[in-house]
Order: sequence, then structure tokens, then C-alpha cells
Amino acid sequence: MNASRPLIRTASAVTALGLCGLTLAGCGSSGGEKEENGKLNVVASFYPMQFLAQQIGGEHVEVESLTKPGTEPHDLELSPRQTARLSEAGLVVYLKGLQPAVDEGVQQAEPEHVAEATSFTDLEKHGGEVHGEEGHGEGHGHEHSAGGGQGGDPHVWLDPVRYAEIARGVGDKLAKADPAHRSAYRKNVSDLRKRLLTLDEEYRSGLKTKKTDTFITTHAAFGYLAERYRLHEAAVTGVDPDAEPSGARMKELHKIAKADDVDTVFFESSASDRTAKTLAGDLNLKTGVLSPVETVEKGQDYFSVMRRNLISLRTALGAG
Repeated sequence: MNASRPLIRTASAVTALGLCGLTLAGCGSSGGEKEENGKLNVVASFYPMQFLAQQIGGEHVEVESLTKPGTEPHDLELSPRQTARLSEAGLVVYLKGLQPAVDEGVQQAEPEHVAEATSFTDLEKHGGEVHGEEGHGEGHGHEHSAGGGQGGDPHVWLDPVRYAEIARGVGDKLAKADPAHRSAYRKNVSDLRKRLLTLDEEYRSGLKTKKTDTFITTHAAFGYLAERYRLHEAAVTGVDPDAEPSGARMKELHKIAKADDVDTVFFESSASDRTAKTLAGDLNLKTGVLSPVETVEKGQDYFSVMRRNLISLRTALGAG
């Protein structure tokens, strides 16, 4: 990532807030009031947070995502208007540690009501390799980290159980921001949690008879999923998608692929498949798509993409 971006982001945030301070009516007229058309105005950082807000808020909220479809969430830059929206929102739903621009924007804007996802669950530190809790033994495990984006892997929504924990926290924050519809939010949280726990059961049963527990990805976005279902994620790079793989790491992956009977190298639908194809070509393996669900295409949602991921994993691991 460009080292100059934090300065640009901060400058944008300060500029936006300064403009709002001088012309408050102008910022309000952009449609960023805490309530709009009788609905609570919610600003979400990117798709997984947007999905929670929409599912839990239902007809009582108007949800805007800062990250447009097809945009790489990690590289998001906020416009002055978007930063102003943060200060005016009835609720901001975001995940600390994933998008530096949003972290800085929230800090500058100081919205009254905030639902920060990592405060509702525990984060863990994941690197180039992530093993399941009962997987390949000690020395390749996971480390627990405090919440709040303090150095932990932020990809918590890829574990349906953790995502359900976050859903409960978002529901509580919605109820606090909009007490008049508290009962509706609680019911919607209950319904969503049931669907997420059903998805968890589908993964457990779908991966039960796998021939191998190892899958290779171009970057380590699937650590929580690997732990939940006792899999071994061998990643070309760590949790930073911009990192370049080392020659030593590529050699290590060659050994892992042969030792663990891997037949597929996964890449993300929104990222280049060059590294995956290079590794797969060297080892005569197949390539496949595994989505981190950071953004979805029209007609898809969290559940449809996660179920498609399950089909891909079942095929690659010999479980289907």
C-alpha cells in the first residue's frame, strides 16, 4: 500500500469536518441526517457490515455503504462528503483494522452511535499459515488477540458463528440509536442468528468426510473459517493482500501441496489470478475461486456466496 495514503486520508477527513463546521446546513442538506424519510440513517463501512445493518434494521433503516460494489475495501479512500456522512449518521457500523481510511474518518467525525464489529468478538492473529484448533499440532496454531483491531486478523465475518456474535452487538447498538423499534431489531437479530448457525451446520456436515484438510489461497483471508472447521489454510501471503510472496514461501507451498495432497490453488474473484496460476502450473494443480465476501455481485448475498465457497471447498478437499 502507498505509504502516503494515511496523510491523504487524514487531510480529507479534517477538510470535510472543517467544511461542515463552517457550513452545517450545507452538509445536512446532502441527505445525511440521522433520520431520513422516517428511517434511521445507517452508514456501513463495507459489504459485511452493510449486510448486517440491512438484515437487522429491515424497513426501519436506510443503509449506505462507504465501499461501492467492486471496490477493494482495503484500499478505500474517503471523500469529504463520505466523511461528513459519518458525523451525521444515526449509526455507523464498521470493522476496525480493515480499512484505515474508515478508522481515521470515524475518529475525526466522532459519530454519536457506533457499532464497531471487533468489540463484539475476539480477534486472533493469523499469518501465512493457519491451522484448525485440532489440526496439525502446536507450532502452527493461532494466537488470541484483544478486540478493537489491535493487530488481529479482521476477517471475522467468514466464520458464521463469530458473525452471529457481531450481529447481536449490531442489533444492540441499533436499538440504542432507535429505541422505538427495539423489538423489531431483536426479532431480526434472532432470525439472522438462526440462519447463520444453520450455515455453520451446513459447513460442519459438508466438510465432515474430506480426504484432506489443506487448501491453498493467495492470501490469508480464511483463517477464522479454517479454525472453525478444522482445516489448514496455507496462504501465499499473509492477511495483507498487497504483500508479495517470497521465493522461500513458494518453495514451502510446493512441499505442503505434495505432502497434504492438495489439488487446487484458490484465488479471490476480485483479485488477479496470476500468482495462483503460476503456483498451480508449477505443481500441475487446478485453480479455483474462493470469495472473502468483502463485496458481492448483483443478485448475490452473504449466504449465497458462503454456500458457493462451501461447494468449492468440498470439491477441492475431496468431500463432495
